[in-house]
Amino acid sequence: MQRRRLGPDGTEVGAIGLGCMGMSAAYSSAERDDAESVAVIHRAVELGVTLIDTADVYGPFTNEELVGRALHGRRDQVVLATKCGLVMDDPATFPPRRDGRPEHVREACDASLRRLGTDVVDLYQLHRVDERVPVEETWGAMAGLVQAGKVRAIGMSEVGVDELERAQAIHPVASVQSELSLWTRDPLAEVLPWCAAHRAAFIPFSPLGRGFLTGRITAASFASDDFRAHNPRFASEALQANLALVDRIRTVAGRFGATPAQVALAWVLAQGEQVVPIPGTKKLAYLEENAAAADLQLGQADLAELDALPAPVGARY
Repeated sequence: MQRRRLGPDGTEVGAIGLGCMGMSAAYSSAERDDAESVAVIHRAVELGVTLIDTADVYGPFTNEELVGRALHGRRDQVVLATKCGLVMDDPATFPPRRDGRPEHVREACDASLRRLGTDVVDLYQLHRVDERVPVEETWGAMAGLVQAGKVRAIGMSEVGVDELERAQAIHPVASVQSELSLWTRDPLAEVLPWCAAHRAAFIPFSPLGRGFLTGRITAASFASDDFRAHNPRFASEALQANLALVDRIRTVAGRFGATPAQVALAWVLAQGEQVVPIPGTKKLAYLEENAAAADLQLGQADLAELDALPAPVGARY
């Protein structure tokens, strides 16, 4: 797989990464299979999908434990990313609360290291800024983890340029993780250009629109513990309207003998050399389909056609 730089220190990863959240959280629990998820992570490493992303809040905690088990004996073959700053007091509650206190950051890092079975995390990310704690205090604590040798680089998630500038003044921001896809384009205006200017990686989560852009979801039928059952874009009326987006993506895919998912990922990759999407999956077949998208080169006319897609019906959350 072609490789891309993850941040200013020159660390390289496969152009496509792997988001592990869905293996343990957010989506239907009936579809979870730890053994298959471990097999997916092993196959990802073989394919060159080397950025492996998790977080302490996924589960909570169980996803880091799963990733740690899967990477036993393979740790040096991947770039391991996790996150702190969100706390799930009750797994049935959404959303979790934010905690950016320096003492929490330090405690959370030590706990993540134990669960992941490693001495150092390659990329430690602030999952959300805590509005009750100045970002300088939180970021200073994360910078201290770099100095202590517990993490190699630090990044942020779902932030704006003001917060990025305030953090950058204290310690380099290696990456920004936010949602980016053919139906969520908010970061294109300001955050993505900031990343390019500061040599920071941009890590899109949900680059396949939580599965919708694959074309495999055609009706609003989700398990009660699948958060899409309560997501505005997946409400029955909105979903039916949004299928028109997938139809147009499928048209582009037909020109290349590709799938809608591969076209959606290729469009994300085309947004900049600093972009490393992390589609999540629990299935080997979907992992291999996603990884192959790294080789799909869309033409300018194809990109323009996709750029012109209308906005989706329904809010992001």
